[in-house]
Amino acid sequence: MADVGALVGDLRDEQDALDGELTAGLDERGTDVLDLATPAKGWTVADQLSHLAGFDEAATTAVVRPDDFNADLERRLAEGDHPVTGYTERGRQMSGLEVLDWWRTSRAELLAALATMDPRARVPWYGPPMSAMSFVTARIMETWAHGQDIRDAMGLAPQAGPRLRHVAHIGVGARPFSFTIRDLPAPELPIDVVLEAPDGSTWSWGPGDAADRVSGPAVDFCLAVTQRRHLDDVHLDIVGPAATKWMSIAQAFAGPPGPGRAPL
Repeated sequence: MADVGALVGDLRDEQDALDGELTAGLDERGTDVLDLATPAKGWTVADQLSHLAGFDEAATTAVVRPDDFNADLERRLAEGDHPVTGYTERGRQMSGLEVLDWWRTSRAELLAALATMDPRARVPWYGPPMSAMSFVTARIMETWAHGQDIRDAMGLAPQAGPRLRHVAHIGVGARPFSFTIRDLPAPELPIDVVLEAPDGSTWSWGPGDAADRVSGPAVDFCLAVTQRRHLDDVHLDIVGPAATKWMSIAQAFAGPPGPGRAPL
């Protein structure tokens, strides 16, 4: 995997790619593109941007003022104030263009904060503290996943390139989390994950000789582990009971178990 500085650059590029597609949509369709319904039930494009803006804002606080982040987290836990709901409602008090500006401002502030972050830092978050590299990788994954919801609403293909490796990496690493968040025992059997990268090369994780295996296009694996596609709608070869169970509940993102997507 890349160093933290390279990861921050990839996060910037992922954000810029999404921003460019949104800007093109605004040029072609006007502000109604921000009102388009996304595959996430009840969420518009503007809602997806509110989610990214709010969590990028929180991520800046976690990096720059970790004590303030922890105090806010304790308050939220005590009051039952879920940040997803809070950021969504905050965005719904704005116009679509105001939400877009909020996201652009919050992501710029996050990139500035990450540029000064100690690579050895442990960053507090909604769950266990994360290493600097894992923290930035998670922001890339979130941007790609919520960007995919936006792209689906706009009728665009998934963003597939070398940055996708970060999404796949966190998807593989989150395998134990997918079980523990559901109070299920995590299988100890090794699993090989062998993916075809967008450039035709191979990305792989695992010992290389595991009986259980997941293979196929990297973009399909990433769509599955971010729960942006049902397993019926991706082209993955899943072999073995441990791999089958994992992929049925795979979840690369933090928070409670996601409902997943219905088959197309």
